[in-house]
Amino acid sequence: MDPVVHFEMPAKDRDRMSDFYAKAFGWVAHKYGEEMGNYVVVHTADTDENGMIQQKGAINGGLFPVKESDPPQYPSVVISVDDIHASVKKIQEAGGKVNGEPMKIPGIGLYVQFTDTEGNVSSILQPVMR
Repeated sequence: MDPVVHFEMPAKDRDRMSDFYAKAFGWVAHKYGEEMGNYVVVHTADTDENGMIQQKGAINGGLFPVKESDPPQYPSVVISVDDIHASVKKIQEAGGKVNGEPMKIPGIGLYVQFTDTEGNVSSILQPVMR
């Protein structure tokens, strides 16, 4: 099975949203700049020096800026796969739609969003081997 390894949520105000989750749940936010699309990585459990989760079954997540020009944006999950190109083919064969081409996220891996047969948007990630 390919596991869920990350979640993502849209944020209109990343500072306000980061502060909310820090105060409500103790999450730690790491905010990136324009070069990384103003993405915010949130740690929901203890991590090692490489940012890898230490608690079995826990996952970290991220907050992405809402873009009014894009279709509606909702929370989604990121699924880890061994071969992104083989998984793209499986998604399409199962009736899903891949939203663009896999893109390289430096130091993280190859990533692409997809829409399932019910209209839910999620993503797949082929992580960089460490």
